[in-house]
Amino acid sequence: MAINLELPKKFDSTVERTHLAAEHIFRPISRKYDKAEHEYPVELDELAKLAKQNRGAEKSADEGAGGDAPSKNGANMRGLLSALEMSWGDVGLLLSIPGQGLGNAAIAAVANPEQLEKFSDVWAAMAITEPSFGSDSAAVSTTATRDGDDYLINGEKIFVTSGSRADHVVVWATLDKSLGRAAIKSFVVPMDTEGVTVVRLEKKLGIKASDTAVIRFENARVPAENLLGSPEIDTKKAFGGVMQTFDNTRPVVAAMAIGLGRAALEELRRMLHEAGHEIDYDRPAAAQHATVAEFIRLESDWEASWLHTLRAAWMADNKQPNSTEASMSKAKAGRTVTDITNKAVEVGATAGFSETSLLEKWARDSKILDIFEGTQQIQQLIIARRVLGKSSADLK
Repeated sequence: MAINLELPKKFDSTVERTHLAAEHIFRPISRKYDKAEHEYPVELDELAKLAKQNRGAEKSADEGAGGDAPSKNGANMRGLLSALEMSWGDVGLLLSIPGQGLGNAAIAAVANPEQLEKFSDVWAAMAITEPSFGSDSAAVSTTATRDGDDYLINGEKIFVTSGSRADHVVVWATLDKSLGRAAIKSFVVPMDTEGVTVVRLEKKLGIKASDTAVIRFENARVPAENLLGSPEIDTKKAFGGVMQTFDNTRPVVAAMAIGLGRAALEELRRMLHEAGHEIDYDRPAAAQHATVAEFIRLESDWEASWLHTLRAAWMADNKQPNSTEASMSKAKAGRTVTDITNKAVEVGATAGFSETSLLEKWARDSKILDIFEGTQQIQQLIIARRVLGKSSADLK
C-alpha cells in the first residue's frame, strides 16, 4: 500500500510563519543572547502576542481536521512543524517564547476539560528532575500531602526550563512513597505560591537564551483540583497518566533536533560547494570525496529521524499508543543532530570553531537535545522493553 508523506496544505501557513520568525527574529539575535545568558529576550514578546492570536484559528482547524476520515493531522503535527522551523533559527529562543513552556504540553496531555479551560492562558514550566536522579522519572521524591481541599508540596527540582520566567510550573510529586511510581502525579503550581522559591539559575553549555532554574517547594499549598488527571492511585496502571506527557513532548524535542540538524546540513552543504565538492546522488557515495560521502550519510540519518518523528506525531493525533515511536524519534534525532553539528564544526575548521558563524553554537546547543526528555540510554531502554515485551522490573 502506498504511503503519502506529503504534509497537508493547512499547515503551509504555520510552516511559513514560523520559518519567517526563525529567519528574521531568531537568527539575528541568536549570538546576542548566547553571550547574554539569563537576559530575557524582549524581542520575543511581540512574537508571543502573534502566536496567541493565531492559536484560536489553529485550534479550530485542528479540531475539525479529518472529520470522519481514517487519518487525521492536528495539534501534535502542527506543534512538531512549528518546533522544527523555529529550531532552525535558535533552540534556546524557541524555549524562551512566553506561553509555550514544556509544562503546557503536560497540561494538554493529561488535563481534564475543566483544567484545560482553567489553565488555557498560563505559561507553564515543567519540573521533574531532582538532585538525586536524572532520567529515571520513577525516582521522584518530592511529596504532595493532602491537607483538606489542598495539597502541600515539598521538595526540590533542578534543570527547570523557563523556571524563573514562567508564571506556573507543572510539578511531579509522589502522594505516597511506599507505593512507588503508581503514586506519582503532576500538579499545576502558580509560581507566586507561598513556599515556591527560585534558588538559582544554571550556567550552561548551550541554549543559553533559555533560563534553567533550581526551584524549591516548602509547604507550597495548591488546590486539589490542580492535580492533573485522576487523584486515584492505580497500582496496575503505574504512572502511565503522567508518562503520557512524554509521548507528546518527545516527538517535539525530536523535531527541535531535526530543525537544528537541517540548519547545520545546509551550512555544511554550502561549505562543500564553496570548496568545489558537489554532491551527486546518482553516484555511489564511496566514489565521491570523503566529506561528500559523510554528508550523504548524515543526510540519510536526518531523513530517518524526520520520518520517525512524523510517525510519532501522526499516531498521537490519531489517538494511537505511541510510546515506542516517541522514544524512537527522540533517540534517533538526538543522536543524529549531535553527529551532524559536530561534523559541521570539523569540516568548517577555523570557521567552525570560532564565533564567525553559528556552527560552534549549534554544536553546543545540540547536546541538550540528546539529553532532556530522557537521555539516549533511557530511550533505548524504553524501546527494548516495548520490543521485547519486558517490564521495568524485568529489564533495567
